[in-house]
Amino acid sequence: MAKKEKEAVKKAKMTKEENKPKKESFFKGIASEFRKIRWPNKKEMVKYSTATILFVLFFGVFFYLIEVAMYFIEKII
Repeated sequence: MAKKEKEAVKKAKMTKEENKPKKESFFKGIASEFRKIRWPNKKEMVKYSTATILFVLFFGVFFYLIEVAMYFIEKII
């Protein structure tokens, strides 16, 4: 039984050491994630920018109209 316990303790120590993050592995992880980035090309950027501007304008007008409607409802009541 003592031999099995020693082996279990040895395995536990090994797994603890294996799970410790290394200082350099953090920076290697950042570098590997940075390589996965896919930057948009000019055509995609124009498409995304146009969609964003239209989205902002639409909701700006939408909320302005709601505010104007609320003003007139308040004035009537």
